[in-house]
Amino acid sequence: MKKQKPSAVTANWMDGRIKMETAGSFGAGRAASVLNKIAFIKQPQTILRILSWIFSMAVFCSIVNEGYVNNGSERLRCVFNRNNDACNYGIVVGVGAFLASIGFFALDIYFPQISSVSDRKKAVLLDIAFSGLWTFLWFVGFCFLANQWQRTSQKELLLGQGKVAARAAVAFSFFSIITWAGLTARAVQRYLMGTDMSLFTTEHMEEKPVSQPYPTPEATVETTDIYNTAPFSSNPDAAPKDFQVPTY
Repeated sequence: MKKQKPSAVTANWMDGRIKMETAGSFGAGRAASVLNKIAFIKQPQTILRILSWIFSMAVFCSIVNEGYVNNGSERLRCVFNRNNDACNYGIVVGVGAFLASIGFFALDIYFPQISSVSDRKKAVLLDIAFSGLWTFLWFVGFCFLANQWQRTSQKELLLGQGKVAARAAVAFSFFSIITWAGLTARAVQRYLMGTDMSLFTTEHMEEKPVSQPYPTPEATVETTDIYNTAPFSSNPDAAPKDFQVPTY
């Protein structure tokens, strides 16, 4: 008996499954793949995460340590034109970016271990939303801090002790715009890569299965002429016509 070959639909589905397991989805390899530490550190996304973490720490640490001055009074004032809202804004955005950088860095490490395509999609969408939001917040923070720093009087600059901290906060706020914008672009790129689901929907569902008949064993033709002639006559008691009964 001949071995039955898989149909065209099954073959295409198997080819698509092999391609998906090889290429992975959303910019990562297939699930349960071994993490290459060197390649992970060298990829642009990881570098941007580390830089964003460093810049955010530089912003809020500069403001917390030297961003408030008293100028001879008991009450502390923000070095940015005595506007405490400017310092508070820089601290909140900086701390949020600091914690988010750690969280998304851990997610990047765990991302290849996620086997569900829908869960990977949710993680990438979360990265896009948060990175885009923090890019906007850093842009607002840079404009806000720079504006308040320009309005600060020269007298306050001479008496204040936080000039270096203020300039550092403004500079690293600008650098943070670049890094978080890069993270947003990187996340959008990963989302556009996605997974080629046409291998499992359009191509395979619309294609009609090719009906192949089951292989039939080769029929052996046997002659049945030997069974047509009876070995005995129809009337065994009847004697032959030319046979004569002897007389005694």
